[in-house]
Amino acid sequence: MLSALQGEKVTIYFLDGSCLSDGVLEKADEKFIRYKTEYQIHYVPVSSVRSVALDTKERQRPRMGFGQ
Repeated sequence: MLSALQGEKVTIYFLDGSCLSDGVLEKADEKFIRYKTEYQIHYVPVSSVRSVALDTKERQRPRMGFGQ
């Protein structure tokens, strides 16, 4: 299932509540996921992953201030 997301920009959520974002899923096999961000390459064990979310559209940030 994860092999279908190879080359896509995804967010990985872990069992402990933390996450990795702004990176690309490079490779996935039965035991590990290779995830590359701008500065690092992560090798993540599949057993620690809760879910993987495909980033389809960037969220718009709410405006600050009193503009009209």
